[in-house]
Parts: sequence; C-alpha cells; structure tokens
Amino acid sequence: MKDLARSLRKNQTDAERVIWQQLRNRQLLGCKFRRQQVIGPFIVDFVCLEPKLVIEVDGGQHAEQQEYDQNRSHYLQRLGYRVLRFWNHEVLQNRLAVMEVIRLAVIELREPVKT
Repeated sequence: MKDLARSLRKNQTDAERVIWQQLRNRQLLGCKFRRQQVIGPFIVDFVCLEPKLVIEVDGGQHAEQQEYDQNRSHYLQRLGYRVLRFWNHEVLQNRLAVMEVIRLAVIELREPVKT
C-alpha cells in the first residue's frame, strides 16, 4: 500500500498539483498536510491529521465508483475525519473558491465545541 501511495505522489493529476501547491509547507493556516496518505485500507489524496480533514480530488473515473467512494468516506468519518470532495474541473476552473471551502473547514474544525 505504501508503494502505491508513493507512486501516486509521483504521478499526481493536474488538479492534485494545483491543490498541493496551496497546501504544502503549512501555507494554509499553518496546517501540516500530507498527500497520498494511507489511512486504514485506503489512500486519501490529502489529509491534515490535526484537525482531521481529508480532501479528495476526483476525476471522471469516480463517476463509476460512487459506492466505493461513499464507503471510504463513511469509514473515514467513523474515524473522526471530515471529508471534502472536489471534482478536478472545480479545482482547475475555480481554485480560489475551492481553497476558501478548505480554509473555512479548517477554521470550523479547529474551533472548540460549544455546549
């Protein structure tokens, strides 16, 4: 599984490259993101372990594997992760809006739970 993750890091899509340029080196609110990270039986595109945020960038092949993606999202949510999904074309055509959604999710996840 680690070899596959390493291969995916070397062969990232254009959309993954765009996102990674915005996330790497703690550029987003000081958060440490990892790419193509193994979590349980899955490899996620991007993850910030604190505050437990997973970002998936989906291409056309994901239209045929919706059930698999849904099962993966449920698994990650049971572990406490919030999962954000974006289509490749969203990232490539509207990078700023995608990054704003990610930024707001990080802020929301960092806030203490109000009782």
